[in-house]
Amino acid sequence: MKKQYRTIKFAFGFALSGLILAGLTSCGKKDENSPGVEFMPDMYRSNSLEYYQTHTVDGQTEMNAKLPVKGTVARGFLPYAYENNTEGYEKAGLNLKNPLTEKSREEYEKEGEVLYGKFCVHCHGATGAGDGKVGGKLPGPPPAYSSLKITEGKMFHTITYGKGTMGAHNSQLTQEERWKLVYYVQKLQGPPKGAASDSLKTAAVTPTVAAKK
Repeated sequence: MKKQYRTIKFAFGFALSGLILAGLTSCGKKDENSPGVEFMPDMYRSNSLEYYQTHTVDGQTEMNAKLPVKGTVARGFLPYAYENNTEGYEKAGLNLKNPLTEKSREEYEKEGEVLYGKFCVHCHGATGAGDGKVGGKLPGPPPAYSSLKITEGKMFHTITYGKGTMGAHNSQLTQEERWKLVYYVQKLQGPPKGAASDSLKTAAVTPTVAAKK
């Protein structure tokens, strides 16, 4: 009985000593931000490098988020040859043509309509009249598509870099998606003013045949 009591007493004293030692080591630390003694810190403190921070590796301090090497092209990315300036805008208007031809134009227009509803309708309106809810709050509402006489290349350039109060969309839409939008915007534009429809052109060149009596 006495031996069992001594064992319990020893275990209690040992535990109490451990608690006192832990209390002494966790108090009076120089660094106020230090948590003191930590149990298994690797369970909740990641050793990985965090984004957008400065790190020192082999004595050299650098940002771990770096720009790509100059002149390189990311896999799957198609470089755009025209710069974001007036000259680039004019060159795009002269040289750029819509490369999407695998499907019918109607299919591309339907896909472009979906993208238009996500990215454009807020400013340009459902019919492209420039009467979107956001567009009405801008210093100047977007012009109606029907009044614009710009080529598909200029449309693509504008969607890519933005123009006036319109922001750039090259980080939100792939080149293929931007060309689909061009198809749909052209649909909203309608035929050029003064251009006769196909049916009218056909009627103009087809001679009228008098009915036989």
